[in-house]
Amino acid sequence: MRVLLQDSIFAFRQLRKSPGFALTAILSLALGIGATTAVFSVVYGVLMNPYPYKDTDRMAHLVLQDKAGNKHWPGLNGPQIRQIRQARSIESVVGEDEWNLTTTDEDLPEDVTAVYMTPNATTHFGVPPLLGRGLIPSDAPDGQDPQPVVVLSHKFWQRHYGANSDVLGRTLRLVHKSYAIVGVMPPRFTWGDADVYLPLKLTQDPKIQYAPPLRLKAGVSRAAANAELQALIQQFAKDTPSYFPPSFRVALQGLNDHFVERLGATLFLLFGAVGLLLVIGCTNVSILLLARGTARRHELAVRAAMGAGRSRIVRQLLTESLELSVAGAALGVLLAYQGVSLIVKWLPENSFPHEAAISINLPVLVFSVALALATGVLFGLSPALHLSRPDLAGIMQASTRRMTAGVRGKRIHGILVAAQVALTLLLLSSAGGAIRGFVRLMHTSLGYDPHNAMSVAIPVHDNTYMTWEARSQFFEQLRARIAAMPEVVSAGISTNATPPSNGWNTHFEILGKPVPQERELRTNFVSPEYFTVLHIPLLQGRLFDHAETMRGARLALVNQTMAHQYWPLGEAIGQQIRVPKLKGEPPYSPAAPDSDAWLQIVGVVADARDDGLREPVKPAIYVPYTMKMQMFTQILVRTRVEPLTVLRGVRAQVHAVNPDQQVMGRVRNLEQWITTQQEWAQERLVALLFGAFAVLALLLSVLGLYSVVSYIVAQRTNEFGIRMALGAGRTHVLRLVFASTALSVG
Repeated sequence: MRVLLQDSIFAFRQLRKSPGFALTAILSLALGIGATTAVFSVVYGVLMNPYPYKDTDRMAHLVLQDKAGNKHWPGLNGPQIRQIRQARSIESVVGEDEWNLTTTDEDLPEDVTAVYMTPNATTHFGVPPLLGRGLIPSDAPDGQDPQPVVVLSHKFWQRHYGANSDVLGRTLRLVHKSYAIVGVMPPRFTWGDADVYLPLKLTQDPKIQYAPPLRLKAGVSRAAANAELQALIQQFAKDTPSYFPPSFRVALQGLNDHFVERLGATLFLLFGAVGLLLVIGCTNVSILLLARGTARRHELAVRAAMGAGRSRIVRQLLTESLELSVAGAALGVLLAYQGVSLIVKWLPENSFPHEAAISINLPVLVFSVALALATGVLFGLSPALHLSRPDLAGIMQASTRRMTAGVRGKRIHGILVAAQVALTLLLLSSAGGAIRGFVRLMHTSLGYDPHNAMSVAIPVHDNTYMTWEARSQFFEQLRARIAAMPEVVSAGISTNATPPSNGWNTHFEILGKPVPQERELRTNFVSPEYFTVLHIPLLQGRLFDHAETMRGARLALVNQTMAHQYWPLGEAIGQQIRVPKLKGEPPYSPAAPDSDAWLQIVGVVADARDDGLREPVKPAIYVPYTMKMQMFTQILVRTRVEPLTVLRGVRAQVHAVNPDQQVMGRVRNLEQWITTQQEWAQERLVALLFGAFAVLALLLSVLGLYSVVSYIVAQRTNEFGIRMALGAGRTHVLRLVFASTALSVG
């Protein structure tokens, strides 16, 4: 231990004498290890271990895949869920529904996302509550109304109750109904991103659908479960055909499969990039260690001549390299903590499970420290072994400055420089491609104007505005009051038509033409002011007016893509189409009379993005929003000022119409809607991180190249002096220096 301490102190003194060398080596390792650790932590947290639930590998979503490969997530009614529970491959099924409720004990109602779950949810998920208890069977006995109890999410508990541990037993009023608080869930239980969890009673009504999260029995594969459920779901489709695609196969999906599909390739690509950065950093350290070791040949020869054995010299050099690697690892971990939070901030919204605990964890720390130590041993051992047997006679006859590196040393330096430059160019070209793709995405033609506009979502409560007339009048009253605000230029209703990803994929028919099963369009429910708010021009025909909207007239507008695809000669006006799924589904979706009958096309509007920023615009129709009323709407508001500054005024207008009505969730302006698109955020993430990694790689390569060139110049100083004494000019000497590394760089 005493000898080790002496070696460490001496190594520290040696490194302190060469601060430039030590700092460069430490930063080279720190940047590589920090970036690698940060990205690996994100990969681990998002793709490998995102959920806190029991036996996550046995949990699945019910997914149906049609002939075209499109995926559908069907709901099941109460009797169907009970039948699924009897399947041999299924251990448990939870019935789940979601509503937006509101607090009714405050000046302005607060939006509360409520997830209703059958009381077997606590056992199904296997996550114990932080306080109190979860839902239990007595909270919703079969055939009885659920008990007025509520379990709070961790975020709602913090936000609404200040994380007060005395919350159990208190009363929470939601839409004028009192619920006793019986539990608080831990931070990582975020199922459904709910604020509160309430007990659900499964009804016998075949029209009421519930999401059915599944858990397979131990030892049952998804393929076996798919095979068993296929016949059962096909029978459900015969009983309730409107809720299932015409033909399908059951393809159960794991909890994380969807996120892996969307983000997995991007994260692994970034992990490959930081792996290159780490290799470049290690290469840089190896160049520095080799150059420094060769420069110390005279010192080591003197130590050997004074009796230092080979093992003593190797131990000393390894101690120095390990001190560098440990310091680099320690700084790298500190950088990783900052890097993780930065990457998480840049991750596309809703592209990863919100249950994921993305942080530096023990496996990643062990990986980083082991990598740093291995780097120190690997790149410190080679020069240590080489220099521990110095040619005493040759070295003692000459000063360090007269020594040359030798053919072997030059070859090693050349190979390392070449590898470093090649990897750096690879990262730079990848970063250039990523940035070019992001810039191209930023300049995508939208077809609408998102500036100074926002979307305000407004959900209605259960058992309110149940008739078509009452709901349409309510929504129109809200729109009119908001449009009359002095800061507002115009306001229109967009039930499901807020771009750039909007519309409801539906099959349709054209009067007088055959009906291919795969023919689909996007149906958008709007008011006529929608086109004014978004500055979408009318190209042909006319818009439907206010009176037609309020009576649910069977009229439609088509976008330019649909007009060109189905009526290329410009004869779209006057044609008739039919969308069977426009039929009403009371009590939740009442519709105008004969809404599923033939619609007359009265106008053609310009294309606006409706399938994201990267995909081509899809054929779409716009119908009066009163054609089929949903349980919520979105009011698009164009303002004279920054839109979010008038949000409180908008909420006040909504409150004036109905004191219990809230504005739903987080309100964004339409420019923020673009930045939260999956492709926009993903391209931005790749461009930013690839660009940062490429710049760091370039910096490391420059430092490595500088180390080699400065080392070569130092070794050849006497040679250059003799050449200049014999008449060589400055240009000739510079040419010799550049030529020494030109081949490797080339």
